[in-house]
Amino acid sequence: MIALKYSNITIYCNRRISEKSIMFVQGRHLIAAAALFLALFGQSSVRAAELVMLEQPGCVWCKRWNEEIGVAYSKTEEGRKAPLRRVDITGPWPQDLDGIGRERLTPTFILIDNGVEIDRLRGYPGEHFFWPLFTAMLDKLP
Repeated sequence: MIALKYSNITIYCNRRISEKSIMFVQGRHLIAAAALFLALFGQSSVRAAELVMLEQPGCVWCKRWNEEIGVAYSKTEEGRKAPLRRVDITGPWPQDLDGIGRERLTPTFILIDNGVEIDRLRGYPGEHFFWPLFTAMLDKLP
């Protein structure tokens, strides 16, 4: 455990660093040093929202989504808000999705934020209906 101390403020870090790399600063530089210390040595668990697409081999609606939406998805504002993550339902279920209900119908789109399911869209309704439905899902993000 490493501690950066100044006056009555102590910042702790679990990583090992050499004594030479700890700098004690005074006055107004303490906040900047603390922010830098946390940025360099802190561990962040913040994750962005993501759109999990459940698919399986031979799924004709998955193929259609890929052709109509998938080719440009990552370039859209929606795609930047919720990057696409594909999960093949015939393979092992990802450990980080253990709290998310599995699905047999493909494609299924699950909007997840910080490991919590926000909304789910079962099936692909076509490109003209997908975007408004997906935008409504994104509107539910905190």
